[in-house]
Amino acid sequence: MPVIVVANLAERARLAQRTTAGPSYPMGWTLAGWYLLGAVGAACALLGLVTLAAALVAPGGREYSSSPATYGAVILVTGIAAGTILLPPTRRELARFMPIDPDSVVHATALVLTIVLVGMQLATQLAVDLLAQQARSAAPLAPLDLVLQELPFLIAAVLGAGLLIRRRPAAVTRRLGLVRPSAWQVLLALGAAGAFYAFGLGMDALGHAVTVDVARKVDAANQRLFGRLDDPAGIATIALAAGICEETLFRGALQPKLGIVWTSIVFAVVHTQYGLSLDTVAVFILAIGLGLLRRVANTTTSTICHVAYNALVGVGVSGALIGPAVAVEAVLALGGLTAVFTGKLGSLRTAP
Repeated sequence: MPVIVVANLAERARLAQRTTAGPSYPMGWTLAGWYLLGAVGAACALLGLVTLAAALVAPGGREYSSSPATYGAVILVTGIAAGTILLPPTRRELARFMPIDPDSVVHATALVLTIVLVGMQLATQLAVDLLAQQARSAAPLAPLDLVLQELPFLIAAVLGAGLLIRRRPAAVTRRLGLVRPSAWQVLLALGAAGAFYAFGLGMDALGHAVTVDVARKVDAANQRLFGRLDDPAGIATIALAAGICEETLFRGALQPKLGIVWTSIVFAVVHTQYGLSLDTVAVFILAIGLGLLRRVANTTTSTICHVAYNALVGVGVSGALIGPAVAVEAVLALGGLTAVFTGKLGSLRTAP
């Protein structure tokens, strides 16, 4: 969070230099922003180097560990990759594929922090049998635990958008795409949630048929983590906390600058409870779908879809409910497609 704040102060200083009408802010913030990003990359690389050296000197890992050396190597590469973002040619090259400003400290911060996040998660998944660890020793989550786990996403989003540093609250909500949805957008969101739920069921069935052992580990880990959240309060907490906080960060703050694909990769890797499984692939594909909703409508629409999807997963649809559920989904899907192809969603520039 401090890195994000300093980056916004640096961005305010940079933008102030472009106009004589704006107030003058110390350019020291700009230097501080770049130095902090360099420190993040260097610390990551140093951690990887030390871990790798320790693993080579004293082979063997702790319980659940398959390769401490792999962990160190991946973290080392992650730190180097994060450090290359400080090079202007790297940012200019990335700007060909992402809608970033190569000179923006904020955009560079988003790149560095997401690279480190993906690298850290990937290193852990490759080096540790995380699913087995979670299934055996993870602390079951209560509703408050889940809220506290999701809240940093929301804070990072509003700070990244420059709340009270570069933008006022109303401007922040517009930047994040949090606008009042139209009835057609709500219809599209609910229809998409039903389609996503059906897709998720299919991918889950495929996982249990193709990767039986991994699927069992995923089930055990998720039962351990979320087993106490199967009552109405728990389901509502999962649906609202995850839907609102995650969409605000990933689709609201990150996607407009980092693009759908990279944002979806980051979104998938933070769902560590699925490990390296087909369920993670499903999360990535669902993130692409949520990103498309953000693109054609706004973040509010993708949030409604995410909340509804999580609620469907928590409640479940089976038995006598399947027939009515299919009929309702057909109506919602038809309405959503009508909204898309008839232009009833309004301008595709509803939100930045």
